[in-house]
Amino acid sequence: MSYAQAVQETSRALRTIRGRWADLLLAIEEPPADHWPPRRLAHTMREGDDEPLVEDRAPLVLREHPAPLNLGALDTALAVERLVFDLADTLAAAVQRTEQGDPRAWRCPDPAAPDSRRAAGSRAHGLHWASVWVEGRVRDEDTEPERELDGTVSAPPFEVLPLHLLHEARRTARIAEARVLRALGLDQRETLLPEPCPWCEGELTLHSAPDGPPAVTCSGGRACSAPVPLDRTEQARVWEWDDLPELIAALGVDIATAA
Repeated sequence: MSYAQAVQETSRALRTIRGRWADLLLAIEEPPADHWPPRRLAHTMREGDDEPLVEDRAPLVLREHPAPLNLGALDTALAVERLVFDLADTLAAAVQRTEQGDPRAWRCPDPAAPDSRRAAGSRAHGLHWASVWVEGRVRDEDTEPERELDGTVSAPPFEVLPLHLLHEARRTARIAEARVLRALGLDQRETLLPEPCPWCEGELTLHSAPDGPPAVTCSGGRACSAPVPLDRTEQARVWEWDDLPELIAALGVDIATAA
């Protein structure tokens, strides 16, 4: 694998984690989905969505969860935080040369600090900040000497990330990304739906993937009269993303209730 590819894959994984983090925090407060359409699909299709945005982005390690409804989502979020935070600690120890007062600096936990947020160091800023900071190290940002206001030149805040740590960052970020997607049901999977096809009584299968919208296929193939095209093999009818509202309506699923 090339250096550039490792950087790109690590950045993509970190951005996926950040982009899905609010969904994972919301999932902690909801029972695991046991119905179709999936919560993500219903939430996206619902008109006039007035659900509040997630404003509290404090680290889970500093919160209290007296009665989480989805223990799997909570365990995943805690594990992902730990993976990214520990990775930031490792990279900081290896390449950080700037002073702790620099806002770009990553501060490791200090158990001797007088309160929990100070003891947490930069972890108190949450996973978003940690993942952005890690991506900056992966992309070798701020690794050039800097000119001060008085004209003097100072050493760069960070050193170039060694190759072995780049690969460690890539491995960690991809593990964390996979855990987030799996917890949200967005990893590559095929799920047989309980309802038969409204047009031919064939089996319906939900196809989901982390890098694209979901789709549903009907095993009826050419015998199915559903107003959607056949797949490449011409063995199944396919409802792509834009066609799914029609399928949901035909199944009589109440999206608002499902969400």
